[in-house]
Amino acid sequence: MSQVPTDTPTARGFEPPKAIQFSVFLDNRVGRLLDLLEVFQNQKTTIAGLSVVDSADHAVVRLVTSNSALTRRLLNRFEHACSEIDLVVVELPDESASLLSVCEVLLSAELNIHYAYPLIVRPRGLAAIALQTDDTVLAGSILRRRGFYLLAENDLGENAPGGDPGEPF
Repeated sequence: MSQVPTDTPTARGFEPPKAIQFSVFLDNRVGRLLDLLEVFQNQKTTIAGLSVVDSADHAVVRLVTSNSALTRRLLNRFEHACSEIDLVVVELPDESASLLSVCEVLLSAELNIHYAYPLIVRPRGLAAIALQTDDTVLAGSILRRRGFYLLAENDLGENAPGGDPGEPF
């Protein structure tokens, strides 16, 4: 039996809008989160997303900012131990139904969501969520194909275009 070759869509050549998460490791002591946040005061970056995972002796603060290069320099300058990972940041046009839709789309591609947290900012007036998945490129490609609007770090701060949520991407 011969098989006819078919074109299979791949993620090759696709780069989703990029958002970088910094996981900052802090001692679990009073005032350490304040110390970290003061690093960003009066800087040309916006903290767009924040999540704190706490344990008995340390905390991991996950940050998404509007300027990863500046964030990296600031964290290094103030000697904060951290790691970086790419995220998919997706806008939710209808907070209740579209979060369910995002999960269904990723499940249909058999992609796991390792963790998720909402963003503090609403660049186009809509809620947004940061997702860490098995494969951010594939997740971004599938979500865009299904009509979801993905945000990049330059969409998250003072230089965000602030477009109409009805505008195509």
